[in-house]
Amino acid sequence: MLSTDTALHELRRALEHPPASGPSLGTWRWSVRQRMAAVRDLLIRETDTLGDAWLAARQGASLRERNALLTRLGALGPKLLETHEVEPVRDELLRLLGDIDRHLQRLRDLAYDEVELELGGSE
Repeated sequence: MLSTDTALHELRRALEHPPASGPSLGTWRWSVRQRMAAVRDLLIRETDTLGDAWLAARQGASLRERNALLTRLGALGPKLLETHEVEPVRDELLRLLGDIDRHLQRLRDLAYDEVELELGGSE
């Protein structure tokens, strides 16, 4: 099982240099698709339990954001395998990776806020 950072790094690295054409393009597409599946699996594993009431709205927003990211990721999978021009799909995937990074940072911030509440903060 890959860690979140590893899965994102491997997908980003796979997207760096797509081949121009030929059989290696098909191999590249399949390799990227497998890495997309690993990222999808990590997003799906996110917990959807709501904790403290004061964090419920932010947790609900993060779940909606995760679902939107999963929808985008799911739509790009077939496009990657079927489209003739890979550059537009590659650009969309790179933008999606940036959005996933921001989503994961918000989750870390949410976890920090939850711990800060339990420990009493810096006061």
